[in-house]
Amino acid sequence: MVLENTISKKVVGMGQLNSRESGFLHFSLPMIEDDEVGEVIETLKTGWITTGPKSKQFEEEFRKYIGCKHAVSVNSCTAAMHLALEAIGIKEDDEVITSPMTFAATAEVVRYFKAKPVFVDIDTTTMNIDPKEIENYLSSCMNSCSSLPKAIMPVHYAGYPCDMDRIFQIAKRYNLRVIEDAAHAFPSLYKGKLIGTIGDLTCFSFYATKNITTGEGGMITTDNDEWAERARIMSLHGISKDAWKRYTAEGNWYYEIIAPGYKYNLTDIAAALGIAQLKKVDAFWKRRMKIAEMYNEAFKRLPELDVPLTGEDEEQTRHSWHLYVIRLNLQRLQIDRAGFIEELKRMGIGTSVHFIPLHIHPYYRDVYGYRPNDFPVAYETYKRVISLPIYPKMTDLDVERVIEAVTHIAKSNRR
Repeated sequence: MVLENTISKKVVGMGQLNSRESGFLHFSLPMIEDDEVGEVIETLKTGWITTGPKSKQFEEEFRKYIGCKHAVSVNSCTAAMHLALEAIGIKEDDEVITSPMTFAATAEVVRYFKAKPVFVDIDTTTMNIDPKEIENYLSSCMNSCSSLPKAIMPVHYAGYPCDMDRIFQIAKRYNLRVIEDAAHAFPSLYKGKLIGTIGDLTCFSFYATKNITTGEGGMITTDNDEWAERARIMSLHGISKDAWKRYTAEGNWYYEIIAPGYKYNLTDIAAALGIAQLKKVDAFWKRRMKIAEMYNEAFKRLPELDVPLTGEDEEQTRHSWHLYVIRLNLQRLQIDRAGFIEELKRMGIGTSVHFIPLHIHPYYRDVYGYRPNDFPVAYETYKRVISLPIYPKMTDLDVERVIEAVTHIAKSNRR
């Protein structure tokens, strides 16, 4: 009991860190409460701390929430995307189409196979991959490529769903698989359907900053039996089905390695966090949406910046609000994006930039010869974007502090 009380006080106490205590409003903080602490302590007491019953419970509860046939838990979204590509049979020299406006993982998993990530530009409004650019690339391939790409990996930027109808129309026409990078998109809706029920395979992240967290973790969802089973086996060394049970009363010591797999399994400690967090996902989302509404209402009157699309419309498209990204209208300001961020930092506001487009990073520039203006929309957008704090732990006073800081900087630096 003493141990439980000590852990609870320490963890929840750390979770209460906010702007008034630290003098700095963090860009993101997880909402860790007594429920999460209790789940983790219960797991520690069982003695089963690696992949086991809690991981399976988390998979099942996530599967039911999403409404898909299969959910496979793994230790990161990176692992999820790697396994998804492996399941559909990506090989060396294959091409996978994706957005340059994403994190390193989306393209690096393609390189794991010595395959090629093909970037196409983004839509100016949504900042998601532009279906017209996908179509343009595939059309050019019909005349100049020895083979067509094998898959499209749309990234639901900031949590706003991609145009999945058009992407699937294109994929069907060219016989491509669709693997969704949904690291930002839980619990996003596209035309009334939860992201996770649309693509051939969908990959989620439960990293520390995400809408629910397991510290580190991810999930693959699919309705395809074969791909789900392949991902499950390959996530744990390529060992035959239910290898995790070999230390249980109903398990068996004998196992077979059917392929050279990976060490991508999610632990029960992490899954315990996920079980508690999943129960709160709707409440978390409602708070994020409220913060976004407060931001939009305040910032829409500032000509120095553009606010993001809300996503809530008659077609039931829901933004998850994993990120709240403003775009500066630099022609109206006397400072650039870096200067704006420095001013916010000086005023005690944490920010980030999502993302530095992959095609301007040294690796992709040197290996594929990309230049910044090869994808002009992504490059010009990058120079304007700032991600502001948005997370359930923020109070209304925290939100107002951000609004006041952004408004002050915009007005005092008007051109």
